[in-house]
Amino acid sequence: MIKVRFFALLRERLGTHEISLPSQGIATVNDAISALAQHNSNWSQIFTDQEVIAAVNQQLVDKDQSLQSGDELALFPPVTGG
Repeated sequence: MIKVRFFALLRERLGTHEISLPSQGIATVNDAISALAQHNSNWSQIFTDQEVIAAVNQQLVDKDQSLQSGDELALFPPVTGG
């Protein structure tokens, strides 16, 4: 399993702070995001419309980063400020 944690506005829009994905068939962060987008139509729209930043095991990564069972994937919206 891959533990996926959501932060900030992303957590609010999804209505949850954490979900687990089966690691089978999920090789990269992009694969995990695609699997999350298939959860339901609301999630599909969120992951299609919103750019996310990813961290694996508390390290910022590119979306082509490989994933393994037991990894923790954190997703959060880009930081903005004014």
